Amino acid sequence: MAAQGYVQTSLIWVAYAVAVVLAFIAASITTFTWQTPRDRSAIVSTVAIISLSALLATVLLLPVDIALVSSTTSTALGVKKDWATPARVDHILLTLKIVYYCLYSFDALLCLLIIPFSYFWYEEYDEVEEQEGNQTFGSRLWGAFKYTIAFILLVVIIFLVGFFVPAAGSRGDGKHLDLDFFKRLLDENHGEKALTFGVGLLITLGTLLYILYTGAGLALLPVSFIKSAPAVSAPQLSENTASQLEQNRERQRQLEMRNAGRPEGMPAKDRRELEALAREERTLVRRERLAAEAQGEGKGFIVRAWHKVCAVFRPLKLIGGIILILLALLIWVSMLITGIDKAANSVCKEHCGYILAHINVFQPINWIFVQTAKAFPIDYVLMALLILLFFSSTISGIATIGIRFLWLRIFQIRKGRTAPQALLMATVMLTLIMLGINYAIAMMVAPQYASYGTQTYCDLPPRHPFEQPDCSETPEALKPCSEWADAGHGRREQQQVCTPTVMSTFLNRVTLNWPVFGAVAFWAQFAFLGVFLIVFLTSLFRAPKLDLNELDEEAEVDEEEGLLASTGRRFGATWQDITGRTKKASNGAGSGHESGNGSGSGA
Repeated sequence: MAAQGYVQTSLIWVAYAVAVVLAFIAASITTFTWQTPRDRSAIVSTVAIISLSALLATVLLLPVDIALVSSTTSTALGVKKDWATPARVDHILLTLKIVYYCLYSFDALLCLLIIPFSYFWYEEYDEVEEQEGNQTFGSRLWGAFKYTIAFILLVVIIFLVGFFVPAAGSRGDGKHLDLDFFKRLLDENHGEKALTFGVGLLITLGTLLYILYTGAGLALLPVSFIKSAPAVSAPQLSENTASQLEQNRERQRQLEMRNAGRPEGMPAKDRRELEALAREERTLVRRERLAAEAQGEGKGFIVRAWHKVCAVFRPLKLIGGIILILLALLIWVSMLITGIDKAANSVCKEHCGYILAHINVFQPINWIFVQTAKAFPIDYVLMALLILLFFSSTISGIATIGIRFLWLRIFQIRKGRTAPQALLMATVMLTLIMLGINYAIAMMVAPQYASYGTQTYCDLPPRHPFEQPDCSETPEALKPCSEWADAGHGRREQQQVCTPTVMSTFLNRVTLNWPVFGAVAFWAQFAFLGVFLIVFLTSLFRAPKLDLNELDEEAEVDEEEGLLASTGRRFGATWQDITGRTKKASNGAGSGHESGNGSGSGA
């Protein structure tokens, strides 16, 4: 039986290692996709890739945490497995704690020191000074380090405050510390207390960013999937643009011929019309080039095949967008239910960050995880996909909103056009936001599952002293583990069966020792729900405004079709992109008008 336990835990860690490798690949693709090739910097790219990989490794550790603690308990009997001795369970928890602390410390180091240093290192580069020999490696290094000293002092101050200032939870009146669960959360050394303070501060900062960027991104990501299929195909766009370009040039020739030989020159009216036609010609030429690129003209076979594959799977993006909308709404409802339940039924309210003893209302996401746990390892895969959904939504939110200070846009995040400074700042924001997402998933989206996984306990007295209770004949006595069960009402058997995840213990320790962090993180979830609802309703029912910077930096057009009104044309455009041919039916004079509207989507 002991060998079985080693095999199961080893497989879980191997799966995590594979996930980290995939996270590294995803981080590399994300970095090279978004940054501008013209100003690419090796140190910026390296730091961004490492930072994204580290934060993904941190959040993907939660499914591993849940899987490991769940593997120690027999869900059908509500007892510890034979191999899960107290020493083995303590070893598993210690390993998880070490990995967590290392990853959290590394994330904080990246966020507070390495990324700022990389930012100043890039800013210190002066091509002219370097060519003239006035800028050496040492001077550039000192220039970057000089500005990073402020961040070093910030880290030292945070550590000293967390190390010496007494935790707020330890000065309480003790009314909410009757449970052994809370007493164990306060049992820590000064080093752990300093780390919990630092991480709690970063979680609070990340939660404030998470409200805006993840809330907006979770609403915009599914809608962007639906709107990704263009209302006009690339072949149709190319054909319409060529027709418009021919008409434009013919009109210019007419104006020039009509005014040829006039001694007084071209009238002002004709001159203004000719200038407008010249500007329109430049725009149409750019659109024609982009339409050709969209069809893969002049590219290799692999590029053209990729365009065909994207066109084939475009209808699946429409379906996927609808599924993501339903999933986002389900997450929204689940978080709202958990928030109301915690606000009304928390065992200690604001004193411990609204820790909930047990779920009192049906929570759909938590129920789905508990039910899918019966078919291992579907629940862990779903948890990883849920984390990636929040991560992708955050990227979508940052790309849409940009990096701002209040209402002022500092940097714009765009595929292939993101400046190195913007990439580093976006990486810091992602790191902080993922800490906030960790709290949201563990405490709001699936609180019971994230805290105890699939563990159950037998709510019967043992038949003999020092034996585990037996629920083999009374399965109705099996209860899901919770904080209240962990306290056990003084019953030693329940304390031995229910093992909380390291992540939930760490987050509860932060919110209990520093209640202000817990209160901010909890009530911020309602602000997140509000932002999501406003952005979702706005993006769903408002006709989108397309930004045509790729075509003409001064031109903006309003998309005249609503989100749900152009599905038929989108499927038609998809088929034309697959075949590479336009429909032969003549649209008459309307084709020119449609090309003007569709050009933005096709491009």
